[in-house]
Amino acid sequence: MKRALFIASATGLALAGISVADTAPSSAAPAVLANVKAGETTRMVYELEAKAYVLFIPATGRAHFDVEMRPDTYNIKSRVKVTGIADWFVNYDMHLQASGYTRGDELKTYNYVSQNRDGKKNRRVNLTITDKDFSMTANPVFGNLGEPPATTEQVLKTNDPITALITFALEPRAPDADPCGGPLRIFDGRQLTYLHLKNAGTKQIDVKAWSGEAIECHITMEKVAGYKKDKSDKDNLSGIDGPLRMWLAPLENGATVPVKIQADTDKIGKVTLQASKLYFEPVVTSEAALNPGGG
Repeated sequence: MKRALFIASATGLALAGISVADTAPSSAAPAVLANVKAGETTRMVYELEAKAYVLFIPATGRAHFDVEMRPDTYNIKSRVKVTGIADWFVNYDMHLQASGYTRGDELKTYNYVSQNRDGKKNRRVNLTITDKDFSMTANPVFGNLGEPPATTEQVLKTNDPITALITFALEPRAPDADPCGGPLRIFDGRQLTYLHLKNAGTKQIDVKAWSGEAIECHITMEKVAGYKKDKSDKDNLSGIDGPLRMWLAPLENGATVPVKIQADTDKIGKVTLQASKLYFEPVVTSEAALNPGGG
């Protein structure tokens, strides 16, 4: 789970059809989710690529997100595929899916499914969060749910890892608010984590999907619940030495999307994730809209 959290959350937008943006947002620009709520069903495609080297052998990773947002509901499909990133030295392939509710200023998880195919446990997790409770099944089951395990009250304030990343990118920031936003409150079915962000100024960034002056944020990790007792007091990601740095692209529609993430690891040096795809496109509406609540 920590591996997916690093790629998918520490991580992952121009108006419909625009894939590259290099201008600052207009203060009068309507928020993405506000437009969706007004009836503009939208698909977002977002991809992060990672690269590092282990004894001159490239270690690579990719996290792809396909997001469909309708006025009342959303659906995210994601695949995270990794070879040798940070302290992982096996091929790692995870399929993720999240669905839930679209609000004017955020996305909120209803259901989250993760299927890990790493050749070991190949665990499948199915998480459902309602307004009053949550349920989780795992196959194979977890040996334990951490010390202490997450409580219902804690989980209700969170999102699943991929929803947390996407809604973080789309949530509107008030003109006088910290552009780094946060914290990101994340629950993956077992581990409940807060990612805290600190504004570190701006920096010129040039990646495949975006070019311009980006907002630099430093991330620290708070392990709230669901971790092993001997690891719950460590305030960083596995294999990461020092703060995780993330650069947000301030886009014309008011979104602030992570376009570059960088970390110094204690085993293989610097790992860099860069946005390789980033665009919106309109979706033709139909009567068969997603209904995550089943009602």
